[in-house]
Amino acid sequence: MSAAAACSLACTAACALAAVAWVYLLAAHGGYWRTDQRLPSARGEPAGGWPSVTAVIPARNEAAVLPGTLPTLLAQEYPGSFDVILVDDESSDGTASVAAEIGGPLLRVVQGTPPPAGWAGKVWAMQRGLDAVTDARYVLFTDADIACKPGTVKALVRAAEADDRGLVSQMALLRAQTPAERLLVPAFVYFFAQLYPFRRVNRPGSGTAAAAGGCMLVRRDFLNAAGGLQPIRGARIDDVAFGRLLKRSVPPVRCWLGLTTDIRSTRAYPRLADVWDMVARSAYTQLRYSPAMLAGTLAGLLWLYALPPAAALAGLGWLAAGGGLAAAWLAAAGLAGWAIMTVTYVPMLRLYQLSPARAPLLPLIALLYAAMTADSARRYYCRPRRAGGNRAGGNRAGGKSAKASGGGQEQVRWRSP
Repeated sequence: MSAAAACSLACTAACALAAVAWVYLLAAHGGYWRTDQRLPSARGEPAGGWPSVTAVIPARNEAAVLPGTLPTLLAQEYPGSFDVILVDDESSDGTASVAAEIGGPLLRVVQGTPPPAGWAGKVWAMQRGLDAVTDARYVLFTDADIACKPGTVKALVRAAEADDRGLVSQMALLRAQTPAERLLVPAFVYFFAQLYPFRRVNRPGSGTAAAAGGCMLVRRDFLNAAGGLQPIRGARIDDVAFGRLLKRSVPPVRCWLGLTTDIRSTRAYPRLADVWDMVARSAYTQLRYSPAMLAGTLAGLLWLYALPPAAALAGLGWLAAGGGLAAAWLAAAGLAGWAIMTVTYVPMLRLYQLSPARAPLLPLIALLYAAMTADSARRYYCRPRRAGGNRAGGNRAGGKSAKASGGGQEQVRWRSP
């Protein structure tokens, strides 16, 4: 067998395995690509009446976004006792003053303090808010950039009470208005769901656990039984750690995670550089700072996403040049994988009201995310060292509490997808 024939056979085999992997992802990976995990429907008033709820908002330098988001939470008209605690996490832009001006009887502003050793900034701000909660049965952790449709809190509580769920979390609909956002933001949610299939998160006994930090309604007694926030005090990806804490507690807490169009993030990532920075801040953290996991992730992305279209185009070109059966097999294997991945991306595009014609671009988007992940590792290893040899910490507030793009006040207009 010639070297060229051996190379062709190896490429075809790799593409065939990628296609088989995509069949598995489509049929057996928790239906991650579907967008049907919506808030469970429940009717009527909870048996014991409407329990008390306190919303906690960690906010660092969020003066620009609060006028467009905080009023939507304060205007919920929840039937039971409801109040809002905003933790001003050492802001320098007048966040506390802006919140107080919006304020009213439902809002309390708590001043943040520097995090103790071992605490991530945002988790400590969440703890400060939790310490200020009085007698609420539920705590709703949310972010300053989150806008809620009327009735959101009521629907969350009803879903939790109807099936004794200790955690109900919804993935906010992220902003997708600029070309960069429309290209990359739906894929961000798609990849998150691929890592943590929502159906598996929602299945009691499953080892998959996660939550979405923009909306996490938790029963306070269950959180206390799990140790509070202390066990995840150093978490940089606090929402996933929060979901794991509750689902893996003893006894395990019933958790639910889904998608929604009733809760929206107004955070703007208008340019490619803004999305890039948002992902690169935490991607290597997700891989536990492991070079082996980084290499495996990059190799997996190239194999699953880049190889099928590359093989399809190369095989079709080779076939047009008279490559014969070997070229046909290469093209067929590549096209099969590319077609299946395209199908899996369509529901997410529809959720974001974008054309399904964008779906074949998923391999290109995956390559961009691979580059962002590699850059996240580069930033970690190039980060200056503190005295004592430890690398300097990451983002002060963690997660979306730190502004990546300057944001800006935005009027939220609700529309059905």
